[in-house]
Amino acid sequence: MNRKNITIALDAMGGDHGVSTNVEGAVMASKKSGLKIILTGDETLIRKELGRYKLKGTDIAIQPATEVITMHDAPSAVLRQKKDSSIGVAVNLVANGTAQAAVSAGNSGAIMAAALLTLKPLQYVNRPAITTVFPTLKGICVVLDVGANVNCKPKNLLQFAIMGNIYVKEIFGVESPKVGLVSIGEEKSKGNELTLQAYELLEASNLNFIGNIEGRDIPQGNVDVAVCDGFVGNVILKLGEGIAEMLFKLMKSEVKKYPLAIFSLPFLWGALNDLRKRVDYTEYGGAPLLGINGTCIICHGGSNSKAIMNALINAAGFVEKDVNSKISKEMEKFQN
Repeated sequence: MNRKNITIALDAMGGDHGVSTNVEGAVMASKKSGLKIILTGDETLIRKELGRYKLKGTDIAIQPATEVITMHDAPSAVLRQKKDSSIGVAVNLVANGTAQAAVSAGNSGAIMAAALLTLKPLQYVNRPAITTVFPTLKGICVVLDVGANVNCKPKNLLQFAIMGNIYVKEIFGVESPKVGLVSIGEEKSKGNELTLQAYELLEASNLNFIGNIEGRDIPQGNVDVAVCDGFVGNVILKLGEGIAEMLFKLMKSEVKKYPLAIFSLPFLWGALNDLRKRVDYTEYGGAPLLGINGTCIICHGGSNSKAIMNALINAAGFVEKDVNSKISKEMEKFQN
């Protein structure tokens, strides 16, 4: 896989682990896929980290940024108080055509604000949506929105479904993704005013809409795309992360209760590794902000270098598949 014609801007200052993790992830991605990567942030710190690696055969550049948006800053800071932030500079590189995508593990609200106001939404998209990938018993399920839009209208949920449908088709190769509307029951009559009205729109669309789904349908793999407002989606996201972490901690504590169980670990190690890989968010790298006129990937604040690497590589895949133009064409069909 060689993607030398694609350039990704990476916010080198973002995330809980800072410059070292972002630089390591960039080096890994460049070596693995040939991507051109521009690191934005404190030039001195970035150069120091890059000096730890043998960079023969990689294509990594630096675009200095003198300010950093912290997790405590208001999202508006990226455009008002801190105009030369590493997040803002990364997004601007996409806006001016120097890069085709921006990736950051920093303040998600600031990333979204920069993308909305600098890159603007795609034509016909009312509200972009943060999209995340959940592992399921049958593969994956894409859930959107998971935090960008707390208050939604029925039309927003229809647009989320359209964008999620195209994303799953193009990135995961599912020919006719099953789309479900997250509600409190499977019956058409169940739900609040938002879901009741959204159901009618989805049912009348050309999507493979299977109706209402409940939260348990997501891990079961009963749908490929789960649609909800950002409030519900964020609760689903955080609950899923918490359950995955709890299960692994429980497994470790239970094994310790049985001293002889350690002898069975060599036989179970392969299965346990496969399980960890399936539920590990680092495999997917980050959550794309669908509906933006450009590619923007929002990573988990706790992302390690593997997650950053995969986010960069997946961003390149998003660009290669030209997902945005396909979203715009599909959205146009739904205009009255």
